Amino acid sequence: MNVLAFFSHPDDETMLAGGTLALLAQNGAQVHYLCATRGEGGETGEPAVCSLEELGKYREQELVCAVQKLGGRSLTLLDYIDPQVGPENKLYSFTDNLTYLAGEIIATIKQFGIQAVFTHGSNGEYGHPGHVTSYLAARLAVESLNDQAPLFYTVSAQFEGHPKPHLANPDNPAHLVLDIGDVLEQKTQAALCHRSQQALFVRRASREAGRQMSVAEVIMRLESLHRAYPAVNGRLDDPLANVLRPWAVQEMPVAG
Repeated sequence: MNVLAFFSHPDDETMLAGGTLALLAQNGAQVHYLCATRGEGGETGEPAVCSLEELGKYREQELVCAVQKLGGRSLTLLDYIDPQVGPENKLYSFTDNLTYLAGEIIATIKQFGIQAVFTHGSNGEYGHPGHVTSYLAARLAVESLNDQAPLFYTVSAQFEGHPKPHLANPDNPAHLVLDIGDVLEQKTQAALCHRSQQALFVRRASREAGRQMSVAEVIMRLESLHRAYPAVNGRLDDPLANVLRPWAVQEMPVAG
């Protein structure tokens, strides 16, 4: 099975779905990664690992490292620029041209014979406009392919007991909740590749715990998926779900 993991920024692939993607690769899937930006608008680390001007190039190499750890088959980066965070932590999208972005996604789907696409949830996890843009463009791309459309899955779907509810997409109920313990070390090593973002990874959890947390301590063991296209009516039944079902700890059929 040929799978496309399309995300907005380096580290999204690992923190939101790294275990799922590693399981797929471990079980014979060819996982191709497509990233819209090089994360130029992110943090440079504490202490800084590079200058702000060097950040995009630095994060590109971090992403190369992470994709290797997750067993990815290929990595393609698009040329969008990740905007800097604005006043009062305001976030921005990297483009407003959904049609052009969808065309780039379609080209990648055709290039690799993609049978299933993973991307951000419709709520952008924590409402990130760039994540929402990626979801909308990916959905447009998939649905425009009609009878040749691949399966379309979104990550960090909503379920009771989500380990990081602030990252769950409330409008995307989980169809599969996976225990990715078998590849937790792989996911952790991929997260450690993203050195520039490690302070960000642990900041919220450290504040809540009242102590400094490590990257390994904040990695989610449970990951959740919502099949956005075609709509699920009854029990989830498709080639991708069947590969992942042995790791499912919850499975929730949702009509429509």
